[in-house]
Amino acid sequence: MTTKHRIYTMSVASVYTHYITKAEKKGRTKDEVDEIIRWLTGYSQEELETLLENKTDFETFFAQAPKLNPSRALIKGVICGVRIEEIEDPLMKEIRYLDKLIDELAKGKAMEKILRG
Repeated sequence: MTTKHRIYTMSVASVYTHYITKAEKKGRTKDEVDEIIRWLTGYSQEELETLLENKTDFETFFAQAPKLNPSRALIKGVICGVRIEEIEDPLMKEIRYLDKLIDELAKGKAMEKILRG
């Protein structure tokens, strides 16, 4: 029996605050973080806020995403020492896509580039 990775059962809200802090430390905004999440998942701002309030876990968050952005396949590179293209677990890949986008935001990349525009 395989056990779920700990992050799958963590609430998105518990990590979200770290995303905001990371972005704001580099002069970026909560609105930009939210825009990235909406772009990736297809959630509206209202839906996103409800999910955060309800402490929805990552597994549910991605499973119920209205429309995962097809352009997310263009997200490449290394995050947390792992090459995104080599991640086999679909849920872990989604989580790492999000991590990578927040990372790019904190590194000062233009939103247009982050959102693969």
